[in-house]
Amino acid sequence: MSLYTADTIAAIATAPGRGGVGVIRISGKALQDFVTTLHGRTLTPRHAHFAKWRDGDGQVIDEGLALFFPGPNSFTGEDVLELQGHGGPVVLNMLLRRCTELGARHAEPGEFTKRAFLNGKLDLAQAEAVADLIDAQSEAAARSALRSLDGAFSREIDTLLEQLINLRMLVEATLDFPEEDVDFLEAADARGKLSGIRAQLLTVLATASQGRLLREGAQVVLIGQPNVGKSSLMNALAGEDVAIVTDIAGTTRDTVRELLSIHGVPLHVIDTAGLRETDDVVERIGIARTWAAVEKADLALLLLDSREGVTAHDQSILQRLPQGLPVLRVFNKIDLTGEVPGAVADDEIHVSAKRGIGLEALKNKLLELAGWQGMEDGLFLARERHLDAIRRAQASLELADAAYQQIELLAEELRQAQHALGEITGAFSADDLLGVIFSKFCIGK
Repeated sequence: MSLYTADTIAAIATAPGRGGVGVIRISGKALQDFVTTLHGRTLTPRHAHFAKWRDGDGQVIDEGLALFFPGPNSFTGEDVLELQGHGGPVVLNMLLRRCTELGARHAEPGEFTKRAFLNGKLDLAQAEAVADLIDAQSEAAARSALRSLDGAFSREIDTLLEQLINLRMLVEATLDFPEEDVDFLEAADARGKLSGIRAQLLTVLATASQGRLLREGAQVVLIGQPNVGKSSLMNALAGEDVAIVTDIAGTTRDTVRELLSIHGVPLHVIDTAGLRETDDVVERIGIARTWAAVEKADLALLLLDSREGVTAHDQSILQRLPQGLPVLRVFNKIDLTGEVPGAVADDEIHVSAKRGIGLEALKNKLLELAGWQGMEDGLFLARERHLDAIRRAQASLELADAAYQQIELLAEELRQAQHALGEITGAFSADDLLGVIFSKFCIGK
């Protein structure tokens, strides 16, 4: 995807399939001639006009509403034309083909939003929030995406950038007047300003981490020996029968994935094949996939039969788990033992998947171990690239504090921190980064 072109672009902006209404969006530097040719007349800006759209032979393709938004007062900052017709795939493609006959080309994924960014209508974090709003998997995620689209995240970053720039001005002034040196910085409380920025950055990192979890969720894998109740627990958490449950050991032979929303936080729960020694070729493949899922997981639930406790086989499973992977030991089938449900330790909880006992406590424990702190109010969505940029800025500020007496190093680390934070809003962004980001958008957006 090139950085910018002056081409006129067009795309179907509504979802694929049949619907009552279908929308085609066109954007370009100067669409007046395009509008006039398509409609046989000019359109009053920002007014809905009834129109009949015709092909090159004058035959009517469809009829509906046309709206024209002259740039720069439009979503992309260019002239934008929206055609609202009937939502059949055939008629929409006929109308789109007519637009290409008049000089438009098919828009690439995310190209409308990309032009909005390049024309200064949105910064990069806001542009990403457009896609996040479309992809939101819960009401909480949708509300947070709207906050990001409104600029909540960008304002936090811009405030930090402004403080960094002011601090850089103080530091770099001493490079021009070295006789002032550290005394000048101490008089301006430069170190205090640096400490303030670092503290504020920690707060932003904590909020952004919650936003990333709300956007992307966590990968939770259910593991354990056969017949300990993994599939029953999967079904209980999902609220429906998504996994087959029988008394036959080895029933689950492949991973079963289900997206759950717990208090608005998406969790990707993966039911896996029971871990045991077996000569069954198909079951062995399922077990291999279980360990592959474990490698990618953010959290593992080790299902245990409460009647047997932690066996030697369970211990061998625990020893094989990746270091640093949080593990919650779930003692299941307490309906058969009479044990009290709920958490008994930070890494241990007792439930009955079959009877639905202790599930609410388990859900709360899942969110706790996934890192959720319930910071929904004022939360904005964030991505892993945002967290990476904040962490790099944080590391540079730590080095800046350590190099405080060495003015050249201090100035360079502050510059690096500013550059890292600038990547979030697009103040500093490489063309290939933009290509990756916008290529993940849907067509017509």
